[in-house]
Amino acid sequence: MNKRLCTFIPTASQTIKSLLSALALLGSAALFAQDTPQLDLQRTTLTTGMYQITAQVALTPQQRQVGLMFRKDMPQQEGMLFVFEEPSQQCFWMKNTLLPLTAAFVADDGTIVNLVDMKPQTTDSHCSSKPVRYVLEMNQGWFAKKNIKAGTRLSGAPFDVKR
Repeated sequence: MNKRLCTFIPTASQTIKSLLSALALLGSAALFAQDTPQLDLQRTTLTTGMYQITAQVALTPQQRQVGLMFRKDMPQQEGMLFVFEEPSQQCFWMKNTLLPLTAAFVADDGTIVNLVDMKPQTTDSHCSSKPVRYVLEMNQGWFAKKNIKAGTRLSGAPFDVKR
């Protein structure tokens, strides 16, 4: 019996499609690499009294999942604002997070519901005391040094939206 050897030779458009698919996979893999912090998020300015915060905004499930993981440092006046679609009890942990942080669980109107200090690289759950849509993470001690407590109100574009 004669066996025929058949080789596949891709057309130019098939080659281009394959390359584009590979680049897309590489791009998304690089974005969510296990040891790379996300640094290119949209930013917003928040204020409370005379204090100003520059917060990176984590809007998508992927951005919220990575959060501040793998960051080795963060300027004192900066933080990350996690934005959820609906108010619910929000719980955070610190796996792969190198910085000690404080989470401020924030109501729709910008009022801090509760604050929780979180230790780096732990899987302890830290939750809001009631349903919230926002969580602001700052370097641990920032809120205490500014005497910002539960009941303090934050101002800024995210809290100005009428729902």
